[in-house]
Amino acid sequence: MKTYLVGGAVRDELLGLPVKERDWVVVNAAPESMLQAGFLPVGKSFPVFLHPETKEEYALARLERKVAGGYAGFVFDTSPSVTLEEDLSRRDLTINAMAKTTDGKIIDPFNGQADLKNRILRHVSVAFVEDPVRVLRVARFMARFAPLGFRVAPETLALMRKMGENGELDYLVPERVWKELAQALSEASPVAFIQTLRACGALQRLLPEIDNLYGVPQSPASHPEIDTGIHNELVLQQATQLSNDPRVRFAALLHDVGKGLTPKNLWPKHPGHEHKGVALVTQLCQRLRVPNDFQALAELATRMHGECYEIPGKSADAILSLLEQGDAFRRPERFISFLLVCEADFRGRPGYDMAKHPSLPILKSALTAAQALDLDAVIKNSDQTGEGIKAAVRAARLQAITMALKIP
Repeated sequence: MKTYLVGGAVRDELLGLPVKERDWVVVNAAPESMLQAGFLPVGKSFPVFLHPETKEEYALARLERKVAGGYAGFVFDTSPSVTLEEDLSRRDLTINAMAKTTDGKIIDPFNGQADLKNRILRHVSVAFVEDPVRVLRVARFMARFAPLGFRVAPETLALMRKMGENGELDYLVPERVWKELAQALSEASPVAFIQTLRACGALQRLLPEIDNLYGVPQSPASHPEIDTGIHNELVLQQATQLSNDPRVRFAALLHDVGKGLTPKNLWPKHPGHEHKGVALVTQLCQRLRVPNDFQALAELATRMHGECYEIPGKSADAILSLLEQGDAFRRPERFISFLLVCEADFRGRPGYDMAKHPSLPILKSALTAAQALDLDAVIKNSDQTGEGIKAAVRAARLQAITMALKIP
């Protein structure tokens, strides 16, 4: 029985990146011998075991054969005769198809080290097309490694495009699409995930609400980039710089989807796109089974980001109304996240990348002033009825905002 460190741990070590988890392949072993050695079984489709001390995963070397559509349509051979090279040959990318012996020797049958050096994501074999998840994985690897200069090999991109054309992507279940998207949103360059999916034609199949924004013009007076899809990319890039929170980035990605519904005869204007977009956001979130907190922020940002532009010069009552509409007093953290999306939207235009949204200091100051109130004292001095308390609290907040912003 021989064990080898494989996959991402070898890749990241060679790149000089922190190794977050280590996976091992075991050659010339059977499940019985693993159990006798004290390993704990966890695999369902094929034998995977946890080391009794480190709890790291050890998988028996395996071959796979496609017998049905989708990523679940495989049968596996994990007999002791399966070699390390055969196991590595079934992996997705050459940079993930390397192994390391216990004495530090790199085993690299598919030239993964050369592709690491040249910053290329390249498939190991044509068997790549058998697993639709690999399209999402390549896009996610681009979200992680694009800042390091990586690109997808043209021949790999062609295979990814072929998978979409052949209907292989239709086998992807919503949970897996969301899992890969959520992980990409936490990487260094989420926009590279979107760009890669679009380059291979998968964006239209998986996230049509986003794909439909490309080619839709906006007024050049306020949007020098003109194309809504490009604006969306710029906003996502800004959100990535402003926040590590994937919920903020997700909301930024979806904030303008309503512009994809605007009739062409109204271009480049997009009246009411905010409210039209909310239904699309809800539809997408339900389709992909997105967590509620992601959906709530995305819906809020889509519905209200346009109203933030109108704040300067508004009355204290109008400012308070916006805070109330945004549920800022019950969910202040979410409202601050919403303001980050608005900031990203404002900056997501050529020439505005370092600009400050003029409305956000006003809204933050107003919220801070209203939060500083002693509401117990306000309620005590009210007439103690439901409507009376509500009116007293609002009046106190209005006065606090008026004073803080020095609104006449």
